[in-house]
Amino acid sequence: MDSGQQILAAALLGFATTSSSFIGATLGLYLPMSKRALACILAFAAGSLISALAIELAFEGAQDLHHHGFPASSAWGFIGGGFAFGATLYYAATIYLERRGAAVRYATHFQEYAIERKQHETRALIELLSKCDLLRHLPPEGIESILPYIRKRHLKAGETLFHVGDPGDALYIVAKGQVEVLADSGVKAHSIAKLGEGHAFGEMALISGGNRTATIRAAGATDLVEIDKTDFQHLIEHDPQLAHAVRRLSHERAINNLSAGGPNPSTWANIASESLDHLSRSEANKLLHEAGKGAGLAIVFGNILDTIPGCLVIGAKFTDFESLSLTLMLGMFIGGIPEAAASGAMMTRAGYRAKTIFGMWSAVVIIGVVAAAAGKGFIGGSDSLVAIFAQAIAGGAVLALVSHAMIPEAIHGGGSLTVLPIVAGFLFALYLALSASMV
Repeated sequence: MDSGQQILAAALLGFATTSSSFIGATLGLYLPMSKRALACILAFAAGSLISALAIELAFEGAQDLHHHGFPASSAWGFIGGGFAFGATLYYAATIYLERRGAAVRYATHFQEYAIERKQHETRALIELLSKCDLLRHLPPEGIESILPYIRKRHLKAGETLFHVGDPGDALYIVAKGQVEVLADSGVKAHSIAKLGEGHAFGEMALISGGNRTATIRAAGATDLVEIDKTDFQHLIEHDPQLAHAVRRLSHERAINNLSAGGPNPSTWANIASESLDHLSRSEANKLLHEAGKGAGLAIVFGNILDTIPGCLVIGAKFTDFESLSLTLMLGMFIGGIPEAAASGAMMTRAGYRAKTIFGMWSAVVIIGVVAAAAGKGFIGGSDSLVAIFAQAIAGGAVLALVSHAMIPEAIHGGGSLTVLPIVAGFLFALYLALSASMV
């Protein structure tokens, strides 16, 4: 078989390996399997890939280096350096893509992405709330229940928010701009203070509901955040922990202690932000649609990133059909089914049509074919140090894929049961490798 035929054969192997993505996408869109079944298949593939990487790349690469005169420690360092470099490249690239929407491919990655985004988006608001003495005396872990009731309000320059004697019916915090505190002497109101960004006022209205003791007017264009007393009372009725905290604050001693400032605002804000570690179904769906919009290219590149390293190795190691990287091919082929099924289901929820999803996976198959051909053309057929290091880099990227995506997704769908198919996949690949080497 000449070099041209070998490259063509390697390309066909790349196609055969990645074609399972069409099977998986079809299952995810039209014939959904149970999450546990898909998780077990993915776990089996992960175990198989770990075995293939350990034997076909790491161990055999070290043996090749030994033939070049490398001692065991140097061979380990050379191969280990390649694996570490490949894993780092894969991790950096996949994190970059997931932050631009590619996280919608996997349930576990999307959940992590969505929680981080939720915490980031609410961080500025929570820091504002931490400036309010009343709210800062409430448990920071329970701040999430208050967030849906917070409204934004804009005041034009010179606009009056409320007057002396008006009912105290809301708490306000200055988000941007300034307000003037005006005292009404009975003849003419005059400014006695100005409150800037982060200053809270009217908080005692949430406890006592007394009348306003001053007039508040915008010194310029001003943005406020507002919590209505009615909404706050509703929260108290449905949250025993919050109700207990407010009752405690209602006592004279607790109210007097407000002047002490309560817990450190920064510490309170950090605890409150970290407590936002879960998503409601409505929040998840909203973020899924938002993340999916305009993320098509990031999703395609994410899928391509998962495909290129393995196909490069398959092509590089191919010399004839008796030297196939069968364990690596099987691991990628089997893993592609549940990966594409889960990705198809998630992308459907994000609003993508079936035609678009199949188009994305078609691009992945094409890149897999090109990568396998390139692996044979530029890396394969050589036992040079550059070729060995290149294969180690690709192997590190595949190992990062297994640990970053395949195993977490398998555990998410199948729980502790996935331990068994991971071991089974490892042993199956080990058997194939031993059978090929001990003929």
